[in-house]
Formats: sequence, C-alpha cells, structure tokens
Amino acid sequence: MTATPSAESDTTTPELLAAIDMGSNSFHMVVARLVHGEIRTLEKMGEKVQLGAGLDTYNRLTEDAQQRALACLSRFAQRLQGMHPETVQIVGTNALRVARNAQEFMSRAERVLGYPVEIIAGREEARLIYLGVSHTLSDDSGRRLVIDIGGGSTEFIIGERFEPQELESLHMGCVSFRNRYFADGKIARRQMDKAVTHAQQELLNIRRHFRSVGWQSAVGSSGSIKAIASVLETLKITDGTITLEAMTELRQRLVSMGKVEKLGDLGVRADRQSIFPAGFAILMGAFQSLQIEDMSFAEGALREGLLYDIVGRIRHEDVRERTITALQERYHVDQAHGRAVEDTTIAAWDQVADTWALRTAPDEEVLRWACRLHEIGLTISHSQYHKHGAYLLRYSDLPGFSQQFQRDLATLVRGHRRKFASAIFEGLDPEEIPRLKYLCVLVRLGVLLQHPRNMEAPPAFRLHAGDDRLAVEFPDGWLDERPLTLADLENEAEYLAKQGFTLDVNP
Repeated sequence: MTATPSAESDTTTPELLAAIDMGSNSFHMVVARLVHGEIRTLEKMGEKVQLGAGLDTYNRLTEDAQQRALACLSRFAQRLQGMHPETVQIVGTNALRVARNAQEFMSRAERVLGYPVEIIAGREEARLIYLGVSHTLSDDSGRRLVIDIGGGSTEFIIGERFEPQELESLHMGCVSFRNRYFADGKIARRQMDKAVTHAQQELLNIRRHFRSVGWQSAVGSSGSIKAIASVLETLKITDGTITLEAMTELRQRLVSMGKVEKLGDLGVRADRQSIFPAGFAILMGAFQSLQIEDMSFAEGALREGLLYDIVGRIRHEDVRERTITALQERYHVDQAHGRAVEDTTIAAWDQVADTWALRTAPDEEVLRWACRLHEIGLTISHSQYHKHGAYLLRYSDLPGFSQQFQRDLATLVRGHRRKFASAIFEGLDPEEIPRLKYLCVLVRLGVLLQHPRNMEAPPAFRLHAGDDRLAVEFPDGWLDERPLTLADLENEAEYLAKQGFTLDVNP
C-alpha cells in the first residue's frame, strides 16, 4: 500500500477529510472540513462508472470497466493531493466483493490515487450507511429503518439515534436487476412482476425478524430512492414522500410508458434511466415484504458515514476497539495474558519497525489486536486453536474492519505458533507477504516470551534486524534462569528456518 502514515499521531486535529465510495454503479467522493467537531461538506463529486456492469461471466472485471474506473479515480486523485492518509478513506463495495480480480484492480487504483483502497463487507457497508444517514437527520428518539439500494447490493438497517441494531446486506442491486430484467430497455409488466417477486424472495430471510423488531420511521438513502421520490413529486402523486399507494400508482405508469427512454419526461436523468425500473422493483418488493407505510429521503449515505468514521478514529472513539473488546468478551479470551503479549510484541516492533518498513499505524494496530486475540480459537478447541482463531477472524462480521484488515489479522493469528509454513500465506497478495511474515515473526516472539503466563514485564532484550534475519540479545544470565524459554527459542529458530528466516539468540 502507498501513503501509509507514521504510527505517531499528530497533536493537532486535521481539518480536511475525504471519502471515496467505489460503488457497483457510481463512484462518489466527498471532501469536508472539520470545524469545531462538526463536518462541513466542501465538495461532492460523482460519476456513473457502472463497475458492476463490467463483470464478465467469470466474475472478472473487464479491462474496459477497469479503465473507466481508473479514469474516474484519476480525476478524484487531484483533489486528494497533500491530504494526510489518516483523513482519507477509500472503499469498494459489492462489485469488488465479488470480482475475482479485485486485488489486481485495487493495486492499480492505489497507484492512481496514492492512498490505500479497501473492500468492506456488506454489513460493514450497512453500518457506515446508517452512520451517514443518522448524522444527517434530526436526533429523534425511536427506531428507524434505513434502506440503501446500490448497484449490486441493498442494505437494510434498523437503528436508534446513532446506534445501528440490525444490519443486513442482500445481494440485489439496480445494476444486477437491470441486467436481468430490463436489459432491453423495455418496462414490461411481466418483467416488472418478476423483478418485484425476486426482491421479495431475497427479503424472506430477514422479513419476519425485521418486522418483529419494528421501527417508527423509514428512510431511504440512495440515488435510486431519491429518483423515485423526485418522480412522485414531479407527477404530483405525493410531495416526495414515498408510500405504498404512490408506488402502486407509479408502477402502473411505468408499465404504461413501456420504455426507459421515456423516463426523461418524468425528470429522470439520462444516466439513471436504465437502472430506474430495477431500483423501483427492489423498493417495491421491500415495501410489500416489510409492510412499510411511508418513507422519506435522506442525503446522508456511505460516503458521509466514512467521514464520521474517520472523525471517530481521530478522536480515539474507534469502533474497531469496541469490536476487539466484544470479541474478547464473547470468546472468553484471557485479556491479561493478551496485554502481556501485546506489550512484549510492541517492544520488539519498536526496535525493528524502521529496518523492516513497518512503522505505520495499520501495522501497529494489526499487531496489537492480533496479540489481544491470538487465543480466541481456544473457545472451540485447544487442538489447532490458532487455525480456529484465524477462521473466526477471517469470516466473522467485524464492525469497523475492512476485508483486507480482517485477512491480515487472521493471518497473524494463524501464524503465531507451531509450524511457520507457506500455507499461512496462501492466497495473499505476493507484495504483502514479506510484510506479513515480519509481523508474524514479531507476534510469535511476543507469544513465546510470555509462554510462562506469569505476566512478567518484557525483558530488556535488544533486537538487531536485517533482511529475513533477527538477532535477539538478552541480559546476561536471563536465559540461564529460564531454560524452558531458551528451549522455545531454539525450536522457534528451526520453525523460521523453513521459511528462509534466521533467528539468532544472544549472538
């Protein structure tokens, strides 16, 4: 990754913030200023890239789709120049979640932008959408339902004030529905009926639970829902409020019109006409399945949620810290031991970070959290618990974490003990493997030195690092008093040697 910041945070709070949402249909960027704790938008940019439409039959992004996306990002990049990486978040959603060559595209995107790019899971996307919506609405009491129709997925959230309670992301979006039901540009009754039924089928898994939780108000937050509200107002069916009765009348009008190019008469922009019927069908299915009475529109969305997430991290109100603590409690992790391993590992990291090019905030964070969670797999079984732990961290929904960060975290937990095998790094970006190997070595050293579990402070060891080499020097007599630790270190040297890594003790 490029443009990674120093782990030492600035004492002054940065003023400029930026977020880019690489959606399946549109790419959006927002630049804002932080003024007295409030976010004030300075500039918004958006382009219909239709990345999701560029997935071929093998779920690979075509070169044409990648070029469209990179051209858009190059225009965004000019606005980001000079901004601190801590204040920029760039995320990809459903199209990149399913693309088999997503890593290739992300590497190209990072070179264009000069900042890291991450892919977020569906429920993390839902959390961020709710964060953006809730900050653009009045701070009313009572639960609200939020729906966001994207190009490849639709998010459903129930929350109260600024806290989401139910998060779901369903694999249906206006681009995928357009390609399946309205690809010929016709709005036929039969195809509309099929699309609405499809949406209802997707909602079957959450319908009963969402209804039982309930809500006092419903809000839509996507371009599709905004366009529907605008058309209802243009036709004077409502004042822009979306109701089931209004949707039923609009459905009849759309079928009567018959063709997407006629949507311009209703004020639908040319670049949105082809996906309008698909977005309508998804929302109609949601209204019927969830028995929504009425819905308003909110301007806040994923990109605004990203901005508020940045502010939380700057203020040390990081949702990821809450996620780590929740995992420790849920899986009964020995937190005192985890802290001891963390202290020892960070003491080692601080000595070699510059030599191994690891002195970045993400590297320090992943080390700390891997140490705290390295025994999470014990809740399943002591045998192979490092593998169980890696699986939990790789495939759980972890609020605040991108898919790449979860992968890195899982890799460190998988590789913190026993054989240091190539299998630990299978499927990873080859450019990232050297960095992850170095991080694994540090976690392994921290775990090893705290093996006695006596919560002893890290010894005053000295480290001398080189390429695939680490020399560890302990105080005179320290290892003589700890023969088991010496034996562990000798075994560790053998494990690491199989990956071409040399560990020297008291050279």
